[in-house]
Amino acid sequence: MRIVKVEQVAKTEALRRNEYFEHLSPEDLQKIASCVSLHEYERGEALFWEGETSAGLHIVESGCVKIYRLSPQGRQYIVRILMEGDTFNEVSVFDRGGNPVNAEALETSRVWVVEAECIRGLVRINADFAQKVIDNLCHNLRNLVQAVSEMAFYQVTHRLARLLAQLPADEHGATRLTQDQIAARLGTVREVVARSLKELERSGAIHVENRRIAIADVDVLSQWAQGPWN
Repeated sequence: MRIVKVEQVAKTEALRRNEYFEHLSPEDLQKIASCVSLHEYERGEALFWEGETSAGLHIVESGCVKIYRLSPQGRQYIVRILMEGDTFNEVSVFDRGGNPVNAEALETSRVWVVEAECIRGLVRINADFAQKVIDNLCHNLRNLVQAVSEMAFYQVTHRLARLLAQLPADEHGATRLTQDQIAARLGTVREVVARSLKELERSGAIHVENRRIAIADVDVLSQWAQGPWN
């Protein structure tokens, strides 16, 4: 990891583009910007580890980051894939506990880090900002409940279809995740994902070539994503 030197105005503009800070006054933006640093990570480099003291609120400036948990046996479950503009690690900022997840760069990535105490101080004095924090935490909780429900009620092939429909694609229309990463995201193993990919490809929903997965028919993929009961 290296810290990238940036001007104060660049920090202010980065904050202004984020949903947490977009409505702050110029004075408050300047105060928060003094607590911001820009970190650059190489592919495969850890941003932070589960249980460590939080460095603060993280905002992806560029690149791609995964947050994940590890089982006692070392099996990985990817909680979320983060892209440009995504904000993460709020929980440890506000409850003052250790990081609840691990974070790793999937490609060269730049991430803004806002010191935790600056964020907590802003919550205490700015009701609108506090409401944004509450809204975002509720949104994340709903997403977590949805993920748990999908694991309980959907078969892997249907969950895979839902994931592929949501993932951002590269310039060639293919997903940026490997099969191992997809398996970790779905809470299963690579062999099961490979079988499900073949099933989706036979149906015409996707096309797989050179390990790259692209959507071939949005409507067919959508039918798979609805689940086995429709």
